[in-house]
Amino acid sequence: MWRDTFSTAVSSLRGNWLRSALTSLGVIIGIAAVIVMVSVGQGTQNEIEKMVSGLGANRLDVNSGASRAGGVRFGGGSRMTLTQSDADAIRQQIPEVAYVNASLRGGGQAVFAENNWATSWQGVEADYFAINDWQVATGSGFEDSDFKSGNKVALIGETVRRELFGESEAIGESIRIGKTPLQVIGILESKGQGGFGQDQDDIVLVPLETARRRMAGNIPIPGGVQSITLGVARAEDLPYVQEQVEVLLRQLHKIPPGGEDDFSVRNIAEIIATRTETTRIMSLLLGAVAAISLIVGGIGIMNIMLVSVTERIREIGLRMAVGAGPKEIQRQFLTEAMLISVGGGLIGIALGVGFSLLTEKIGALPVALNWKVISLAAVCSMATGLFFGIYPARKASQLDPIEALRHQG
Repeated sequence: MWRDTFSTAVSSLRGNWLRSALTSLGVIIGIAAVIVMVSVGQGTQNEIEKMVSGLGANRLDVNSGASRAGGVRFGGGSRMTLTQSDADAIRQQIPEVAYVNASLRGGGQAVFAENNWATSWQGVEADYFAINDWQVATGSGFEDSDFKSGNKVALIGETVRRELFGESEAIGESIRIGKTPLQVIGILESKGQGGFGQDQDDIVLVPLETARRRMAGNIPIPGGVQSITLGVARAEDLPYVQEQVEVLLRQLHKIPPGGEDDFSVRNIAEIIATRTETTRIMSLLLGAVAAISLIVGGIGIMNIMLVSVTERIREIGLRMAVGAGPKEIQRQFLTEAMLISVGGGLIGIALGVGFSLLTEKIGALPVALNWKVISLAAVCSMATGLFFGIYPARKASQLDPIEALRHQG
């Protein structure tokens, strides 16, 4: 009976509990490692997806070039080389580009009554919100007249709203950045921390013309902007659009063949794809290490079961002598192997979940527990015991009863 087989297997393992515990150690480590590694990998993948939603999909960033002084070359964006005319030319001449946003950026102290907060501001065009998939949570967005006339209005992020207004109503109030008063007409929906660790809600948005006239100070070139962001309708067009943008800007800036570009085009999709692929490879590598631990644990089970068969040859002979057949003997030892493996698997699952939660709480790694993976780990522990227990069980079932009874253990 299966009940008798199970009871006998438990009794046998209990008689050598320390050896059984050490045998299951490989399975425990393997299962725990699988859960922790997959949880960290999934959590990292979720962070990448969060970064994608924060940056906007199918996006190209065009930044101003680098300046030189005394033979020293400064970083990208240190010299304003892009203009509003560049953005307009891209919008008109490259049909694959669905959205274009030229922008100016800066920082300053935002002040309301007795409260103040150091934040960053950005002058944007209408397409900014479609490119970045950003909505206004409360209040209203910019009107066409705001962009054309440079009205002194602003949309503020949740962090700025909280620091300046607390629980008070912000819509309709006036804040000041530097010497520029701005009326708050809307609150942006909260986006939280971005993929690069920045607080996306610590921002004040104003119309580009407002930033150009009242906040940016002296602009070295007429209609100058610091960056141009492009939203491409189809992801497969990104490489082509990037090439066309580079060709067009070289023509507009009259850069001779072989000359150095005074701008840079960054494909956000390529950066995200590289990071995603790196995460995938690392997850596979860590999963392979965990799988090796499972295999080592399975080999340990098979080795100990072979030792157990050798130690219990006379017991096997007695069982056969009183009527047990090869199937019953095989089932007996296979049940013992399965108990070791499944027991180790359950302990490994508990440790894996515990370490995953601990990593999320005190570590810097994002974690996302996947119960499908945990269920798969349980199945793997059963499969390990079944696979590596078959050979010792078959060897025990094929012993000759007479020779087994003569064996002196």
